[in-house]
Amino acid sequence: MKPPRFQYHVPESLDEALGLLAELGADAKPLAGGQSLVPLLNMRLARPGHLLDLNRVAELDYLTERDGGLALGAMTRQRAVERSALIRDRCPLLAQAIRYVGHLPIRTRGTIGGSVAHADPAAELPGVLAALDGRITLQSRSSTRVLDPADFFLGVLASAATPEELVTEIWLPAVPERTGQVWLEVARRHGDYALVGLGASVTLDGDGTISEARLALIGVGPVPVRARRAEERLRGEWPATSLFREAGRLVSAEIQPETDVHATSEYRRRVAAVLTERALAEATRQITRETVE
Repeated sequence: MKPPRFQYHVPESLDEALGLLAELGADAKPLAGGQSLVPLLNMRLARPGHLLDLNRVAELDYLTERDGGLALGAMTRQRAVERSALIRDRCPLLAQAIRYVGHLPIRTRGTIGGSVAHADPAAELPGVLAALDGRITLQSRSSTRVLDPADFFLGVLASAATPEELVTEIWLPAVPERTGQVWLEVARRHGDYALVGLGASVTLDGDGTISEARLALIGVGPVPVRARRAEERLRGEWPATSLFREAGRLVSAEIQPETDVHATSEYRRRVAAVLTERALAEATRQITRETVE
């Protein structure tokens, strides 16, 4: 298969890229890692008149501490995130989730911003952003705005970005003390998109009760889904197997997955409940192990 005809542009800077987007508008498509866009082009599911290759925009390739969290430039490669000691130390949920993104060649070329901008509801990076209340920076030639995941992800492969905007950065908060974070997912094969994926973050108070719980799921809706009812049920409670099982039931009742060729709605609900129970138990064990050690 071959892509449709397009004009190819290689901007050398962010300013140049934003200028081209402002000039070309909806007829232009940014190319970051290309791991999602190139197959769409080859299958003629995307037909841009202009392709903007961002791989020479070096100023968008960074990973640094900022504002009490981590800032990642949109052109940061997924493999760089996977190998980063800073990510493992400051955001273990991302460190775990990134290993589930495709296969090594895909992560070597794929970028953080490209995955987020693609807005696939079964992709891991949008789920991490939803779980941790991260922020997405959108920039055009005339303005910059910062959105939370609920405002950015609008539907399947749909985001709030306008044709003149680029995702330039994502920001994730650092892990609070006495916090465990776990990413789990089920797929037909390793590297496939998740049938169901779950990011869990649990923080314990000094007395051992749950002060905060975050649960975000992928593959169960048109956007990443926060399980708010289950989160609320967990707060203020003592960690226990029965509590985690109840949280799993609440998650299963709260989500509304569709049946497709890969799995039924009921199967996804059941998997979500099991992953919730397992993730909460493991997140709690992480904290107690650290306390003992």
